Amino acid sequence: MLYSMPDHNSEKDIPGLDALKTADLAVFYLRWRQLPEDQCKSIMDYLQTGKAVMGFRTTSHSFKYPAGHALEKWNAFGEFALGTPPGWGGAAAHTHFGHKSSTDVYLAPGAERNPILKGVDKSFHCRSWLYKMLPMYPPKDATQLLMGKAVEPNKPADDNPVAWTWKNQWGGRAFYTSLGHPEDFRLESFQRLVINAIHWALGQPVPDKLAGKMTFNVEYGQHRVQTKK
Repeated sequence: MLYSMPDHNSEKDIPGLDALKTADLAVFYLRWRQLPEDQCKSIMDYLQTGKAVMGFRTTSHSFKYPAGHALEKWNAFGEFALGTPPGWGGAAAHTHFGHKSSTDVYLAPGAERNPILKGVDKSFHCRSWLYKMLPMYPPKDATQLLMGKAVEPNKPADDNPVAWTWKNQWGGRAFYTSLGHPEDFRLESFQRLVINAIHWALGQPVPDKLAGKMTFNVEYGQHRVQTKK
């Protein structure tokens, strides 16, 4: 596991990205980074191998370089790697419906038999506030898995996709979910979704059963997570 340094609010250094050279799956949970060119190159080199990639929540707006910066194209990382809108705001009007809101999650139409949803409840409630993706995202060739309905939004809110799979331009299997608030990881259905997606991304059979719900001891804003079964 790699972390921003010297702390989770730091924007310009994630040491150890050379580890991607031997990785089978890269999982990103980023927000508004401005990494140096060599670190971006490590990520691009990995993507171009066509290996699997996963992204959680704010990874849709992983980078935020100023206009005219040599690495400005990385502001669209979510789009070219995972099929999300190309950063926050913009022409896609990528936004959310209020930090005090939450999300009722349900199966996307036609997704009932998707193996990634094996063992996932047909509906459950998440603390994550809903992100606006429609009408431009996800890509038309993505497979939508879960939809979200905003609960107590701060403005009118249509239901939006909250999880999907996709194949990016390098042929890599991509899974993205706009869920991922720390409280979401306490939910067995969300845990199952993530574990199933990892198996799918690696081309492995999704397990019929798991050992059981995991306990996550983490508070919002922390960046070191301790888990136990």
